[in-house]
Amino acid sequence: MIADPLTWLFGRIVRERNRRYDSGQAEIKRLRMPVVSVGNLSVGGSGKTPFVQTLGRWLTAQGVAFDILSRGYGRQSKGVLRVDPAGTPAMYGDEPLLLARSLNVPVFVGEERYAAGMAAEEAAEEDAAREGRPLRLHLLDDGFQHRRLHRDFDIVLLAPGDLRGSLLPFGRLREPLSSLDRAQAVVAPEDLAELLKAPNIWHIKRRLVLPCPAPTRPLAFCGVARPKQFWQALGDIGIYPVGTYAFGDHHGYRPKDVALLRRLARQHEANGFVTTEKDLIKLEGMGLEPMVAPELRIELENMNARFGGMLEAIGVR
Repeated sequence: MIADPLTWLFGRIVRERNRRYDSGQAEIKRLRMPVVSVGNLSVGGSGKTPFVQTLGRWLTAQGVAFDILSRGYGRQSKGVLRVDPAGTPAMYGDEPLLLARSLNVPVFVGEERYAAGMAAEEAAEEDAAREGRPLRLHLLDDGFQHRRLHRDFDIVLLAPGDLRGSLLPFGRLREPLSSLDRAQAVVAPEDLAELLKAPNIWHIKRRLVLPCPAPTRPLAFCGVARPKQFWQALGDIGIYPVGTYAFGDHHGYRPKDVALLRRLARQHEANGFVTTEKDLIKLEGMGLEPMVAPELRIELENMNARFGGMLEAIGVR
């Protein structure tokens, strides 16, 4: 089959790339402040954004000032930018905008994360002079494969299917499972974690929380990598849509999409819409109402010990 040689070739490219970084042949740049990376092995759907929110809220509660560095996937802009929470997903990307709004911390986007980090550290000096809270660390969003930037602690989230998945282009894995050896922590639901034999497993539970009552007969839709997970999670909290529709991952909504959703709602006799937080942020001002977006929350077992040990490991106390 054609899949076998292409998958083999992709795996060989990944292994050679990692070998070059591991051996020092490829340059790794280092920022002044410690870097904690939150990433994954597969394409989309592992819960990186809600995990960063959980970690960010914990750091804030501990009085640890941090910022977030991101590529800004899906944005239409170029170069290094500081995210304006009042801005748009087209300018910054949906995930960086959501993080900037929900955590109220500086978020910088840039194709080259080192350049974004340099801009962040320069801005942090001004912020510290004004607010008296010096920057303590960077959170690198979706950074496991971005090896050009040195990280002091790698957190990798596993998604359902990763353990039996295959590499791109026919599978969803960006790296083989053996790459988990680079990580200081591997995050997985308990049922998935039981299949892993490693000392650095962090157990999590995921749950949706509604900020307000959902429509009684909602049409559910989303533009995420694993829509079936979203439909199942809705059922877990007692929301049973009269119809569902899945767009592509990181879908950019246009008026014709809104017209389609309204037409589907009429066909299913829906009285509102349910979607994800990342989709909701891209639909602002498009008049699709009533619409709610449950918050995906990550609950980490022994959170204080896990995150506290992370700070100790990178020298932040």
